Amino acid sequence: MRITVLTENTTCREGLTPEHGLSLYIETEKHKILFDMGQSDLFRTHAAALGVDIAAVDVAVLSHGHYDHGGGLAAFLAANQKAPVYVNENAFAPHYRKDGSYIGLDPALAEHERLRRVGECHEIDDTLSLFACNMRTKPYGLDTAGLCMGAPAAMRPEDFCHEQYLLIREGEKTVLISGCSHKGILNIVDWFAPDVLVGGFHLNKYATAGEGAAALDRIAARLLEGKTRYYTCHCTGEPQYAYLKDRMEERLHYLSCGTAEEI
Repeated sequence: MRITVLTENTTCREGLTPEHGLSLYIETEKHKILFDMGQSDLFRTHAAALGVDIAAVDVAVLSHGHYDHGGGLAAFLAANQKAPVYVNENAFAPHYRKDGSYIGLDPALAEHERLRRVGECHEIDDTLSLFACNMRTKPYGLDTAGLCMGAPAAMRPEDFCHEQYLLIREGEKTVLISGCSHKGILNIVDWFAPDVLVGGFHLNKYATAGEGAAALDRIAARLLEGKTRYYTCHCTGEPQYAYLKDRMEERLHYLSCGTAEEI
């Protein structure tokens, strides 16, 4: 399996532009997958520079209903004429920051014929499955990070019911792809215990000193308990990644825009 990062907050290659968001191209033995589309059509420009044919993608997945992962959805639908786009049934609900600024998807796309709305779990085929995990207990709690949902006049704290995770099976290996891990990276690891986990950890609000550092220490210790190898990006945060890397060493790696990694 090979993962190429088309959009991310940082870049490791000259000529590619950082963008707050995420888009991953995943090539497995059976599929060519686009997981998230960043916040604009920049993923298409980077795909061309990196030798990725967006028109050849046969499965697309939107991890959740935030603009920095689904802002490029219209650009993908224009560039690719065949791939179904799997979205959670709650993805097009309105989402906001606590200051009231809209961070959701373009509602004009909600009824597009290529969208495949799925619920708690959905098996695409014998190698690809989607899970929302809304019915599972969260032993490590849920941090909303100030994000909200609902109508502007009645906003309430997010429950992230629109977030889903892609589980890929190749032989005896399981690889879990997560966009932002809003439901809690420790909860997600507890639920799946994959061989490899790829995605943002949503730790960028944690300080790397004081109570924040103590929390990061606890997270690192828990992540190291199992067998999982981690490839992180986007909302983990660069200082937070550096802090975790010192503790997790070769169990943790960073994926910048332009990275192509054999998993």
